[in-house]
Amino acid sequence: MSKKILLIEDDKTVRENTAEILELSDYVVETASNGKIGVDKAPIFKPDVIICDIMMPEMDGYQVLQILSEHDDTWQTPFIFLSAKTDHKDIRKGMNLGADDYLTKPFEENELIDAIESRIAKTAILNNRKNDETKGVQSFDILKSQLRKSEQRTFDAGETIFEAGQVSNNIYLIDRGVVKTHRSDENGKELITALHKDNDIFGNISFTKFGSFDEHATAMEKTRLHEISLDEVRMLFNQNPQVMFEFIDEMGETLSETKSQLMEMAYSSVRKKTAQTILLFSERLRKNKLSQIRISRADLAAVAGIAPESLIRTLSTFKKQGIIEIEGRNIKINDFEALENIS
Repeated sequence: MSKKILLIEDDKTVRENTAEILELSDYVVETASNGKIGVDKAPIFKPDVIICDIMMPEMDGYQVLQILSEHDDTWQTPFIFLSAKTDHKDIRKGMNLGADDYLTKPFEENELIDAIESRIAKTAILNNRKNDETKGVQSFDILKSQLRKSEQRTFDAGETIFEAGQVSNNIYLIDRGVVKTHRSDENGKELITALHKDNDIFGNISFTKFGSFDEHATAMEKTRLHEISLDEVRMLFNQNPQVMFEFIDEMGETLSETKSQLMEMAYSSVRKKTAQTILLFSERLRKNKLSQIRISRADLAAVAGIAPESLIRTLSTFKKQGIIEIEGRNIKINDFEALENIS
């Protein structure tokens, strides 16, 4: 089935030309001539990707992104800015608001298509992982459904969710985003205790004694989550003991995964994670072995589960070795076999 693109662009010529490019690439395209019309159309059209200009009448692109990121039907939709503005402050502002990519006019046709395919590929990869992790879980979904009915909060990248010493009366479910829990050693060095992603539950979970959080929780990217009081969870357990048993099993698995995660952070090969993620995107995008992959370093790091700084250093090493070429956000694989054999 063809993917759907919502194109929000006030310049008629650019809008029509871009729509034609997308339609010839087998996308179903809906257009809007300003931000207000785009905001109205998005929840109805339910696009797979939104492409939006920044400088527009009625409502600019930043406002469009902010509104749609808070709407239930569009908050997960990949968002690409399309603009003549090239100042780094403008790009940073868009990314901080939650944009997934940024194309500068004039752009090449293949740049546009690569950007869209990269966003769709990332969404598919993360959704598949989410489906695999939740497959077979039924009663436990009752708790998560209850959590999703509770208060909803949004945190920007770097924003604190809770601090050590704060009274812990709630648990949290992540709708979208990544959260790290962390502590500081005696020298002030940050120690990450766990990374939590979409559909994970976290918090200081104790039903027999009240206390305070013994670590900090911080959003690593724009994150939307739900919080529910421990009293409400206890009530749900009393009504449905099976949910409680599966909750205990889930927390046991989470503890085991956290231990493995910490071991991986300490000992596994960043080179291998980086190589596998590049290959995964290449496979998802169905590129031939000479094509380029357009993907942000932050997205590669998010899927690989490593720090952006570590990923950037590893990419530089691969480039020096001639395994890949890098130009802006484009990564060209020169030696697939070398990537596959990295350990």
